[in-house]
Parts: sequence; C-alpha cells; structure tokens
Amino acid sequence: MSPSQQGFLVLTVTLLLLLSGVPVAFGLGAISIIFLLLFHGFDSMQVVAETFWSGLDEFTLVAIPMFVMMGAAIGSSPAGKDLYEALDRWLYRLPGGLVISNIGACAIFAALTGSSPACCAAIGKMGIPEMRRRGYPDDVATGSICAGGTLGILIPPSVTFILYGIATETSIGRLFLAGVMPGLLLTGLFIAWTLFIIWKRGFRAHAANFRFSWRQKFSAIPKIAPFILIILGVMYSLYGGVATPSEAAGVGAALCVLFAIVIYRMWSPAKWWLILRDTTKESVMILTIIAAAVLFGYMLTSLYLTQTLAQAIADMHVNKWVLMLLINIFLLVCGFFIPPAAIILMTAPILYPIVTNAGFDPVWFGVILTINMEIGLIHPPVGLNIYIVNAIAPDVPVTRVMWGTMPYVVCMMLAIVILCIFPEIATWLPNHLMGVAPKGS
Repeated sequence: MSPSQQGFLVLTVTLLLLLSGVPVAFGLGAISIIFLLLFHGFDSMQVVAETFWSGLDEFTLVAIPMFVMMGAAIGSSPAGKDLYEALDRWLYRLPGGLVISNIGACAIFAALTGSSPACCAAIGKMGIPEMRRRGYPDDVATGSICAGGTLGILIPPSVTFILYGIATETSIGRLFLAGVMPGLLLTGLFIAWTLFIIWKRGFRAHAANFRFSWRQKFSAIPKIAPFILIILGVMYSLYGGVATPSEAAGVGAALCVLFAIVIYRMWSPAKWWLILRDTTKESVMILTIIAAAVLFGYMLTSLYLTQTLAQAIADMHVNKWVLMLLINIFLLVCGFFIPPAAIILMTAPILYPIVTNAGFDPVWFGVILTINMEIGLIHPPVGLNIYIVNAIAPDVPVTRVMWGTMPYVVCMMLAIVILCIFPEIATWLPNHLMGVAPKGS
C-alpha cells in the first residue's frame, strides 16, 4: 500500500472515530497503535510507551494546569459579574452598551483564564439573562457571548498557544505577545458589528434620560482592579525576565487564588474541592491528548505520511497565498468537527515545515491557526460555545444561537484577511519587546 493510500485510510478512520464521540485522547492512541501494528508489526510496540511518555516529558507543560487553575478560581467567583457590571456603567450610553460591556468583559476575562469555555460560561451566566431582561434580541445576546468567549484562546495567556509552541518548538513567550494585538483587533471588530446591528435595529436598553452617577461608575472599579493587576503582574514576570512561562503561570494561579479568597471570601473547603477537581480533570484531559497526539505524530512519521503530504503540497508549485488559503480552508473544516487541542497537536507538526518553507512567520501562523480554531468553537456541528450558551439559555432555540454567531464568524474571517495583509499586527509586539526572532523559530 502506497503512503498516499495509507494516508487516506488513516484520515478516514481518524475522522470516523472522532466523530463517533470517542474521547479524543483514547481515539488518537487507539488509531496510532492499530496502524503501527498493521504496518510495522508487534516490534513497533516497544516504542509506544516511551513515545507516549516523551509527549509529557516537557517542563513547559507545567503551565497548563496553572493557567487552568487561574480560570477555575476566577470562574467560580463573581469576578465575571463584577467585570461586566463595571463596564456597563461606563459604556451604557453607547448603542448596545450592555452587549459591548459583555464583549469587553470577555476580553479581560480571557487574559485571566486562557480558556474559551470558561470565559463563555463565566460571562454568559450573568450577561445573557441580563441582556434578555433588558430586551436585547436573543440572537445578539447569545451570539455575542459565544463570540466573546472565543477570545479566551487568543488573548494571552492561551492554552492553545502553549500547545502550538510545544508542537512546533516555537517560543511561547513570542506567541503570547503575538496574540495581544490580534485579540484587540478581533474585540474591536466584534464591538463594531454590535454597534452597527443595534443602531440599525434602533434598540435602546435604557431610557434616553437614564444616567449612572460618577460615584456609581467609580464604585465598581475596586473589585476588578486586583484582577487587572494580576494580568499586568503575569505579563511583567513573563516579559521582564523575572520568570519562565511555567513560573509565570504559577504566579498567576497563586494570585488568583489569593484574590478570590480575600476579595470574594471564598473560604468554603467544598467550593475549593470543586475548583481543584475541575482543574485536575481538565488538565489531565489536555495532557493525555498531548501524549496521545505525540504518539499519533510518531505513527504518521513512521509511515512517511507527513513527509508525503508535505512533498505533495510542495510539488503543487502554487503561489504561497493560494497555499495559505488552502491551509485555512483545511483548518476551518477540521474545526467544524474536532476540538482545537486535537487539531493543533495533529496538524501543527505537519503544517509547520510547509508554512516556514513558504516563507511565513511561524509565530504569525500560530495566530492565524488560533483564529481558525475560534471559528470552530462557534460554528456547527461541534461549536462548543454554542452549546454552553444554549445550556445557559435553554429556551432560546439552538438554531437561533447559531444564526446569532454567523456575523461574528465573518468578523473572524475578516481578521484573518487583515492579518494576511498586515502581518505586523501579530509580529510587531514580540519583535519590538524580544527582538527579531531567528528564521524558523
């Protein structure tokens, strides 16, 4: 059987197994072992355990449970409610001010959690009922939270960037910095669309003469100020030469726990048991997927599938932007069916040499890949954020939630086009603060 036939067989079996609902880690591990046995015999089993372990033998991975812990601690506190209420008091006079407040709260919350589902759930639980109570259209209320939640994997710290950095040996510090400006760009596009659609529909959440006093505006700031300091503290420790990404994650987790206890009086052992349980479950899930994906990558390489695919793409002799278009379409289709972590760990090692050989910056490509993963989070049939929001507002038909996300999907696609035209939006900040990276790093 030729490598191309083997590749088609592996692709078909992988998609069928993952679409069947089998946990990603178990599915990738089973596929890897089956095809190694099928094409290399029982001798290949000697390296399975070693390869699986090598996927976890990386100190940088310590950052993942720490960032998950940040999200769990903050997500279990009223921080999301306080964030959005504070922003609402300052932005209420804008058309769609409450929606914009929620998107802004998602952007800030994203910098505390690094997780899209956590961001979506924390802000949505408070924001969606409040928006609907004030009469906002259901599609705007739910669609904006779905979209705002995706900022959790783009604005640093981002678990997605950590996975991409590990899979491609790209600097995680550079990736974090590269996500800042595109994250702000995407937030701005979301807000611009919201302003337009609310203005077009002529909707007002408050009476024309309604006003928040200056005292009410400033009284909302003290509770959220410490969490802004956490973001600044983590970024300073990371880029000020004080700590590595793993150490900075530990600092952030410790500060989030401390502020949750001090500010919100979260003393209950039962509540912290749930936070630690959720942190452990999500961290183990991500780390097991990483180990299984490394084994999956080894299987692909040992069967010369990655080399064959890379060579086939190189032999196409197409313009590099046509190549990037094909890669984006491929990532979008993958995102419709497969979770982001699995896509990154399966495809990044294959796409990385193709992208770098075409002359693209790997840090810039990490941002492009992440935005594609964001689209998958709010696009059916998987669309994890859609179902999180539907659980928050079960009386809103899921189809209405999906239609509400579509304009924000267009915003993400527009962001990709803008980044292709102006790649410096992603690369300027890391190059300015950390110096120009050597080619291929």
